[in-house]
Amino acid sequence: MVRGVPVDAAGLLKLGQDLKATCGSGGTVKDGTIEVQGDHVEKVMALLQQRNFTVKRAGG
Repeated sequence: MVRGVPVDAAGLLKLGQDLKATCGSGGTVKDGTIEVQGDHVEKVMALLQQRNFTVKRAGG
């Protein structure tokens, strides 16, 4: 799950599509959160860092 991305709703939807494509998996964007199915933490973090977002891993 990706939360707290400082973009508008359209930007969040586009970012969600890009993350799902990069990971080769499904997912959804709802309530300001991007959910990517599967264990793709490293790929998601790498893509967000490439786009100059500050990334902090939460949980385990």
